[in-house]
Amino acid sequence: MRANFWTDLLDFIAPRTCAICGRRLSSTEECICIKCLCDIPFASFHHHPLDNPMARLFWGLFPVERVAALFYYQPQSPPYRLIHDLKYHYAPETGQYLGRLTATRMVPHGFFDGIDAIIPMPITWLRRLQRGYNQSEEIAKGIHEITGIPVYDKVVKRTKFKGSQTQLNTRERRENVQNAFYLKQPEKIRGKHLLLIDDVITTGATVTACAEELVKAGDTRISVLSIGLTKG
Repeated sequence: MRANFWTDLLDFIAPRTCAICGRRLSSTEECICIKCLCDIPFASFHHHPLDNPMARLFWGLFPVERVAALFYYQPQSPPYRLIHDLKYHYAPETGQYLGRLTATRMVPHGFFDGIDAIIPMPITWLRRLQRGYNQSEEIAKGIHEITGIPVYDKVVKRTKFKGSQTQLNTRERRENVQNAFYLKQPEKIRGKHLLLIDDVITTGATVTACAEELVKAGDTRISVLSIGLTKG
């Protein structure tokens, strides 16, 4: 009761609002309101993690295991503002919330079973300086809160960033991220099942480039999880 009192008092002094519609949140709502939550176009890939539209992006490119995304992502769709704020408006709490939401939905279906460590998609030091954090690390923190799986955020490093991939085709995206990652601690992940986390996946070029570097450690298996999958 005391916790509810202080929560209600804080909400009265500094009302929390929905990250999508801006409506005031109730004391039982977190980050987004129930209405907006119900409107999110959730994907059901975790029901078929070995064969789904996102998994097929990686077939034959690296030893991929399970693959899933929380929802379909399109510009101007309800989830668009969540991702946009996470990346450009300093909202680390949104990333952590999305991680918890993802884990809560997928844990009952065994998606995280047997995974040894979470690898957030790394960004360059300049990107981190501009953004204030790595959005994939914030998502990973939320997943860790629910699953307890450790987060390895120093295993692989992004060494270069050639600009946004948004306007590039699949071939150009792959060329853009070629040799963009460097494996720093191969001994830490050798023989492990890793979960590679990204915020939004379009063609999978960046994830593939990072995964190809991770497998150099030897005897590694890689699953992939993103918050959004761009819907063409």
